[in-house]
Amino acid sequence: MYRMISYRGFEIHVELSLSAKDLYDVRFQIKDCENRNIAGETGRVISLRNGPFTRRWAYLIAEVAGQAAIDVLLGPAEADDADAGSV
Repeated sequence: MYRMISYRGFEIHVELSLSAKDLYDVRFQIKDCENRNIAGETGRVISLRNGPFTRRWAYLIAEVAGQAAIDVLLGPAEADDADAGSV
């Protein structure tokens, strides 16, 4: 099973593979769809640990992990920067 999620100009590609009845192993890959120049290697396929997961959890965990990786690469979103200044 496959799903693609857009986030902050990147694409998070999630792939599930059946490992047992109703349980899946999860891999995701981050692709830059705007060809930005970012330090570090992007585009590597990453397998999630501590699985297998149900289908619903697998997609959720991969999406959150991908978003966290993108946030590490880009820093906080602009909206987050504005909120941080008001505290």
